[in-house]
Amino acid sequence: MDHLINHPVIIGVFSITIIIMLLLDLGILNKKGHAISSREAAIWSAVWISLAMGFSGIIYRFLGPEQFLQFQGAYWIEKALSVDNLFVFILVFGYFNVAKEAQHKVLFWGVIGALVFRAIFIFTGVWILNYTYLPEMEVFGKTVQINFLLTIFGIILIGAGIKSWFSHGEDEGEKDFSKSPGAKIIHRFFKVSKNFDGDKFFTIQNGIKMATPLLVVVAIIEFTDLLFAVDSIPAIFAIAPDDPFILYTSNIFAILGLRSLYFLLANFMYMFSRLHYGLALILAFIGTKMIIAPFVHISSVVSLAVVGCILVVSVLWSLLFPIKD
Repeated sequence: MDHLINHPVIIGVFSITIIIMLLLDLGILNKKGHAISSREAAIWSAVWISLAMGFSGIIYRFLGPEQFLQFQGAYWIEKALSVDNLFVFILVFGYFNVAKEAQHKVLFWGVIGALVFRAIFIFTGVWILNYTYLPEMEVFGKTVQINFLLTIFGIILIGAGIKSWFSHGEDEGEKDFSKSPGAKIIHRFFKVSKNFDGDKFFTIQNGIKMATPLLVVVAIIEFTDLLFAVDSIPAIFAIAPDDPFILYTSNIFAILGLRSLYFLLANFMYMFSRLHYGLALILAFIGTKMIIAPFVHISSVVSLAVVGCILVVSVLWSLLFPIKD
């Protein structure tokens, strides 16, 4: 992080870009709830990806190729792992019969929550990692310094990859989302109406202010994102464990593009029907990289190439051999 002190322009560009885009998104372009068309979703997806790639160019210019590759690796890993999150969003919206006009607002506030929680996870995680290195030891004739927290993360990711390979979405379709912790929190603190009131989070019924089911959906989305962060945050730590700025900016750019990606995914699910196999391999690869890092260094170029190849192959597999269900 010390190198960023000399380059405030990078922090400035990132902050201004995010603030302007969020203000445009909520205050101007989507002030009134409306159903997002595939065309609009595709345009916004292209805009967010272009912004991320442009920002990575600034990182290359001021910080060099290594940080550029780290940003790219962390960005595409987070983007890929988030697709599984979007599948759950589709199920949640379907379970509560959320109108298409209101879905964008739910996703927007879900992203705002993710901005805050991801910052806490990433900056706290990097701080903790600095205190979890074991003393240098000799293993297999080589002097190494193992970080036991990264090793634990690696084992968790390998386990998550195995689980994702064999049990993708088997029980999600039957899940009762009304009993999720997010829903229980809203019901604990508010009286909840049985009916929606457009895209409002609160409504007045018989003179009583009540939360609408849309607020319950937001809480479920937020809690779901926290659960998925357990996989995605440790995964990007394998790319740049000592640079929270690279991790956070790449993470945020990936998350901010999820709303538009959601509406594309909802209309073209067949394009990703085999993607969970690719995500399982990515998790296992990154987990393995974490565990063997003290002994074998896998460069950012190799990591980015492996993740990219896995994603391309899994999407092509989905297109050629779609799962019709």
